[in-house]
Amino acid sequence: MNRSLDRRNVLLALAGLPAAGLLLSGSSDAYAATPAAAPQPEGSVDVAKLMQPGALPDMQLGKDDAPVTIVEYASMTCPHCAHFDVVTLPELKKKYIDTGKVRLILREFPFDPRAEAGFMLARCSKDKYFAMVDVLFHQQESWARANDAKSALLQISKLAGFTQESFEACLTDQKLLDQIRAVKNRGEKDFGVDATPTFFVNGKKYPGALSIEEMSAIIDPLL
Repeated sequence: MNRSLDRRNVLLALAGLPAAGLLLSGSSDAYAATPAAAPQPEGSVDVAKLMQPGALPDMQLGKDDAPVTIVEYASMTCPHCAHFDVVTLPELKKKYIDTGKVRLILREFPFDPRAEAGFMLARCSKDKYFAMVDVLFHQQESWARANDAKSALLQISKLAGFTQESFEACLTDQKLLDQIRAVKNRGEKDFGVDATPTFFVNGKKYPGALSIEEMSAIIDPLL
């Protein structure tokens, strides 16, 4: 494979039409009515294996010694992931993360070049990773479905302190692109992730954009 062409494809894809099936990239039941009972997990994985270091350092919110660990696999262009970030995460943070009960680890699972670009920019933001992710999810409609996603992402990135040069440098970083793809491949092969968002709560697998009520029903018995 021509690796220089590979990284240019991320930039080229941003200027074209949205990826086919973009709105179908997440779990189909993300906006279903919230049930009263806790969702049933779809299997579980070995926690020690789940927490082993991957191709990129884990990005987390919360304390290392929190009794509950949630690992979320998400795609930046997934509308259900955006819904979780905008609607559920603020309450989850207030109720559980900020109180030391939960730590949330976000791992990249991009479905298309635009999602790869979003995660690359978040990683290049370094200590502003979650702030960048949050902005991209909140403004998802403005770039994920735009005819010219590159220009839209550039404008968002400039607000986060990027220049034209640092923006281009980030999106042509082949090593970073490979690492993000490696995180996705590991999630798929080792943990059976095939939709976004997918959550592992102390090793138990829950696909779909869970509401705060569903999250609470899962978390509270573990505390």
